[in-house]
Amino acid sequence: MTGLVLGPLLRWVGERGATVWVETTEACEVTVLGRTERTFAVHGHHYALVDVDGLEPGSATPYEVQLDGRRVWPEAGSEFPPSVIRTVDPARPAAVAFGSCRVAPAATETHGIDALSAFAHALKNGADFPDVLLMIGDQVYADGTGERMRAFISGRRDISAPPGEEIADFEEYTELYRLAWTTDPAVRWLLSTVATRSVFDDHDVRDDWNTSYAWRQSMAGVAWWRQRVVSGIGAYWIYQHLGNLSPEERRADKVLAAVRGAADGGAALDEFADLADREPSTARWSFRFELGRTRVVVVDSRASRLLTPTRRAMLDDAEQSWLDEQLTGGVDQLLIASSLPFLLPPVIHYAEAWNEPVAERSLDGFGEKLRQFADLEHWAAFRESFEAVSRAVLEVTRGGRGAPPKNIAFLGGDIHYSYLAKADGGLPIFQAVCSPFRNPLGGPFKWANRIACLRLLGGPARLFAKTTGVRRPPFGWRLTDGPWFKNAIATITPDSVVWHTPATGTTLRVLRSAPLDPKQTRLIPADPG
Repeated sequence: MTGLVLGPLLRWVGERGATVWVETTEACEVTVLGRTERTFAVHGHHYALVDVDGLEPGSATPYEVQLDGRRVWPEAGSEFPPSVIRTVDPARPAAVAFGSCRVAPAATETHGIDALSAFAHALKNGADFPDVLLMIGDQVYADGTGERMRAFISGRRDISAPPGEEIADFEEYTELYRLAWTTDPAVRWLLSTVATRSVFDDHDVRDDWNTSYAWRQSMAGVAWWRQRVVSGIGAYWIYQHLGNLSPEERRADKVLAAVRGAADGGAALDEFADLADREPSTARWSFRFELGRTRVVVVDSRASRLLTPTRRAMLDDAEQSWLDEQLTGGVDQLLIASSLPFLLPPVIHYAEAWNEPVAERSLDGFGEKLRQFADLEHWAAFRESFEAVSRAVLEVTRGGRGAPPKNIAFLGGDIHYSYLAKADGGLPIFQAVCSPFRNPLGGPFKWANRIACLRLLGGPARLFAKTTGVRRPPFGWRLTDGPWFKNAIATITPDSVVWHTPATGTTLRVLRSAPLDPKQTRLIPADPG
């Protein structure tokens, strides 16, 4: 009997429609609210995206999923209420939940309580629903598999041979996603009833993915890497990327047409993924969407890098041009989400900026080894890219690209702690970081980062970076609160950003609430954290 493997996932949601994504056990017809789609196949797995239209703005519509006319969702006996499609209300201030870095399934003793699970229970018990949940990196860990994933791997190949307990191919990726998003019933319900958008980071493929040209050259010589990266990109395309797109964008997608047009689209997807890795400019993973008077621009800061022997940039030329076009005014709030924080603690910013010229000049490879060991590959380590985006947002705040927003906020994850940074000089520019959902930083790295967040070290770090020719950034900033090293989920609105951390497996407590007002110098504490 045909059943659900994974899903339903509520993905793209607009003012009058939504997209529901599912994976099924076999080929079938999938029906949601009277709209039916036939599944398509990739490497023997079956998927469908059902587009629902005709809904009212700001409405809440319960839905069921049927496979070949038989109801399979909601599941009988579930403790959670029916899944609901909540359309965008353009008249209501937007609320965007976000965060990154989630190891699941995992033990509470080693990884803490899952913030997504606690968030689901809070919503079930009456908390306000966000308009969207942004998952900005490391949704799965292909290079750090857990006990259940390792059992699956060892049942199909010899784990004593490379890549060992890491993910090897598409089949293993499908199980990795299934475990991450179905093991906890609360998280499965959450993903069915809160619209989600996502972008990958390195662990979705492998730690340090695309750190530098030297890293890419080194991995090119690893026998199992080609299958891994092709499988990782292909799986990301199916499990994450497609749901980011509007129905109109998917109808124009040539890769999706080729996959759907084949009896099994695995070969077509592999060809696309291979080219996307070899020539990043052939694929675009970044996207934007509107939530009333809030614009959200989600930037791929991992797969679209320009890394050659003579040039390096966070984004290739086409991607940088696309991003620049999105950075305009005419909205109340501009959110720029990147898996990597744009504004790091100043000490770390200057350390990465210092390392960039050192890595390029050192003949013994010291700078490159340090770059890879310490993960010195955020926006600060790509000076030209950092300065280009900084100049663009400054122009937006000054009204050079339309009416300036009330505030511009960069959203980031990756670093396994959370904080708020604010631009100097009253500029309405912020950096909100929320990481991890479930993978807290510990040991010496935690204390090193805590020390690096001390404000008094910023000046000496800048002077040290200056010895290699590093210039002052186009504007300054400082951490106004944090860092916090707890599992957390954050929600940002045009007026404030709030971090929540799990108190128990079924409750959240406020870690901190802060106003997004450049003239406000005092934060509103809720808990000392």
